[in-house]
Formats: sequence, C-alpha cells, structure tokens
Amino acid sequence: MTAVPTAPPPLVQPGSFLTLHYRMAGPDGADIINTFGGKPATLSLGTGELSPALEQRLLGLPEGTRSTFELAAGEAFGERNPELLQWVARKLLNELGDPGEQYQVGDVVQFPTPDGLGQYAGAVQQVKDAGEAVQFDFNHPLAGQPVLFEVHVIGVL
Repeated sequence: MTAVPTAPPPLVQPGSFLTLHYRMAGPDGADIINTFGGKPATLSLGTGELSPALEQRLLGLPEGTRSTFELAAGEAFGERNPELLQWVARKLLNELGDPGEQYQVGDVVQFPTPDGLGQYAGAVQQVKDAGEAVQFDFNHPLAGQPVLFEVHVIGVL
C-alpha cells in the first residue's frame, strides 16, 4: 500500500486573505488587542489593516502556524513624531464636533480626514485656557514602543 502524498499547507503571501487569531501587547505586557478569546479576525494583507512590519512577519508562514514575534521599539508603528503633537483651537473643535464637549487628558477624539471619507484619532495631552485650546497627540499609541505580536494562522486563501 502506498501513501497518498498530501499537499503542503498554503503559505501566507502578499495579498493573501487570512483568518487568524492575534494578540498585540505593548512594553508592559498588557494586551492592546487580543482575539484569542473570541471570534478570529479576517483580513487581507496589503490593505493597511496591519502595519507593514506586522504583515512582513506573516509572509511565508504556513497555514496552522502559531508564532510569537518581538518587534523593536518603533518597528511596528514607527518612531514618535513630535510634529504630531498639535494644538487645536476650541473654535475648530466646535465646528468638527459637539460644542458642549469637555475634553480631558487621555480622551481619544476622532477627526475626519480632509477628504471627509475617513477618520483618524488624537489623544488629548493638555487643555489650556479653560478649554479654548486642546493639545492632541496624533501619533499611534504604540509609536516608538516595542511590541509583542502573537499569531495563530487559521486559514490562508
């Protein structure tokens, strides 16, 4: 009796559609996102759903792989850019959102992109002049930080 050869599992390639569980943790080890306790994520590589550095770690992995990667400070989400700390006048905040909003340090606020088709977020760093100006940090929260990336590649299409 001869054994029937089995095909090797598919490999993650650029443009692959993936079903996976993943966990990202910051330098303190606390989860930023963790899908292992629930429904797996589905995503297409190359569409910006994961940072390029994270996608790079997935390339070439066979379906079924479980792996953990440590990304150096700044590798996953870039270095912190001091130019992304910006003051926004209350007048503009009123035009973009609720004029009665009270901003507190640590709040995360969504802003529309200039074309109005998307959004980006800024975290409140400072509030001055009784709320007439608010400083936002538009860096990714993990910019300049090391990141732990754990993954289980469930399916590759």
